[in-house]
Amino acid sequence: MSRVPAVTQAGALLRALAERGPSTATALARVIDAPRSTTYHLLAVLRDDGYVIHLPERKRWALGPTAFFVGQGFLRHDPREELTRPALIALAEGTGATAHLGVLHGTEVLYLAKESARTGRPAPTLITGVGVRLPAATTASGRALLACLPNEQVRALMSVDTAFAARTERGPTTLSALQRILAQERRDGYSMEEGEVMAGFASVAAAAVDRRGQPVASVGLTVRATDAGNLTDLAERVRRTAQEVQTLLG
Repeated sequence: MSRVPAVTQAGALLRALAERGPSTATALARVIDAPRSTTYHLLAVLRDDGYVIHLPERKRWALGPTAFFVGQGFLRHDPREELTRPALIALAEGTGATAHLGVLHGTEVLYLAKESARTGRPAPTLITGVGVRLPAATTASGRALLACLPNEQVRALMSVDTAFAARTERGPTTLSALQRILAQERRDGYSMEEGEVMAGFASVAAAAVDRRGQPVASVGLTVRATDAGNLTDLAERVRRTAQEVQTLLG
């Protein structure tokens, strides 16, 4: 079968970034066995289409939002959504809260699955349904994913005007404010928000990551604000479920 060299090299370059994380053009040229001039040209084309981003402070290149979109498109249409459903159901039933599975979609979090407890009081009506996208900066599910990324990559992803489209009067509205929150949430190992998505509700989330620590999905719980006093306790259950999802997704 014949191959188009540029397409083959572009694919190899994206795979290298997926495996190695942010890398210099020189290192990438060695990995894909191409001249540096060719590698720079490929990176420029991929950058224009959003597949890669440049991190000038580190003189490195990383996967961009379009690459995340393509990868998440695969996630939406493969069995992994079904694979994680039993874990989400168990989390919802065990806590009486609404459980979600989310993935990063550029500056937004995209909800792939939602499960509510079948017993106890009826689950509240939430906007976080399957297929809904919300600003990652103001959601626990989104921040749990962003917290797994280097600061430079967060800065590049969140540099667009719509990144901080607040839904309520709460939550970060600038990159510096978001970075401070993410720094604390990295230390905690989970993300929390109260009233940033919907008044009267709070959420806690943790990320499932791959072998390199890159986020593949987040597990979140949403409760009424009147139940938010036990969010810290719920965080540990969310973290355990995220670990289970991490194993399920390999």
